[in-house]
Amino acid sequence: MTQAAVTTFPLTDAVQEALAISLRGVDELLPQEDWARKLARAEASGQPLRIKLGLDPTAPDIHLGHTVVLNKMRQLQDLGHQVIFLIGDFTTLIGDPSGRNSTRPPLTAEQIQANAQTYYTQAAKVLDPARTEIRYNSEWSDQLGARGMIELAAKYTVARMMERNDFHQRFTQGSSISLHEFLYPLLQGYDSVALRSDLELGGTDQKFNLLMGRHLQQEYGQEPQCVLTMPLLVGLDGVEKMSKSKGNYIGITEDANTMFAKVLSISDELMWDWYTLLSFKSLAEIAALRQEVQDGRNPKEAKVLLAREITTRFHSAQAAEAAEADFHHRSRGGIPDEIPELQLSGAPLGIGALLRQAGLAPSTSEANRLIDGGGVRVDGAVVGDRGLRLGAGSYVLQVGKRKFARVQLAG
Repeated sequence: MTQAAVTTFPLTDAVQEALAISLRGVDELLPQEDWARKLARAEASGQPLRIKLGLDPTAPDIHLGHTVVLNKMRQLQDLGHQVIFLIGDFTTLIGDPSGRNSTRPPLTAEQIQANAQTYYTQAAKVLDPARTEIRYNSEWSDQLGARGMIELAAKYTVARMMERNDFHQRFTQGSSISLHEFLYPLLQGYDSVALRSDLELGGTDQKFNLLMGRHLQQEYGQEPQCVLTMPLLVGLDGVEKMSKSKGNYIGITEDANTMFAKVLSISDELMWDWYTLLSFKSLAEIAALRQEVQDGRNPKEAKVLLAREITTRFHSAQAAEAAEADFHHRSRGGIPDEIPELQLSGAPLGIGALLRQAGLAPSTSEANRLIDGGGVRVDGAVVGDRGLRLGAGSYVLQVGKRKFARVQLAG
């Protein structure tokens, strides 16, 4: 960027507001000054910026944690910019080693195609499909050929590649690193060249790859993109990042009743992080709501508003309303006036162990059998995942029609 760009395109109030929206909830925006200048240029010229998000279709479904970056895309889309939803059908053949201590086994072309078919359908629940450009990186990666791949590889050094944390750790530990793994960040970076992106989004674990795009754009004589990383969403247990393997997730294809009840199960403190990263309410609205809670409003009312918003996004307003009614009906009608009250520790605690410690199941294996049979409820919602872990808080546990316990779970 030149100094002239600063003087030609002033940072107006509208640009400052767009910058504030860009920065909401982010981990890093690099370089922030360049992004402000791009925003100013876009406002002055009327030419929207090109904003890229690449996702490898490694699984058929996505959960709320994946939508954190999609929400940021939607915010920028609503500012009038062109968002590009890039499906990494070519790079998935390699397998991204980011954040791993070993290479991820590549999927077959058939698995990739099957997963890709559902990815955008689910992402369209957040993005506006009419204003979203859908691309596949096989469009240009397939065309590179051996000569193009060698020319691309010549634009980065092995020494710089080994600065990436996971490669460095594996090398020092004596773990193997296949040569093809070096191609992944190069190809992801080349996507930015092919798309001439102005901004690329990703999780914090993608920072190296995102900066690679910036470097390669400069190598190919393009204006370098800016990089925006979003934090990883903490899951239902309030401790670890949302993950299916940890059982602390909400899948965006889950039924409305389950989704609504799961949002209500998060802690009061975690709720505000979720508001920042998942809600489309303005920061001013969230701050006002938080102040109301500090002034005495029941935090559960704020949590209900969040559950209603998220359930509406992935289902409908009518489904959210029905889910709320169903939750209140089950939480009121099915619980006797007097039930055992217990204080337990060890949060986050697996649901099987919690049922055993609460005296509602003789063993964890029997608790799992009851879960598989649909006979376990937490706060009125049926538990369908034996991997569920509950964070600190108060819960009403129910097994079958007659066994209840109100548990205060501490860390």
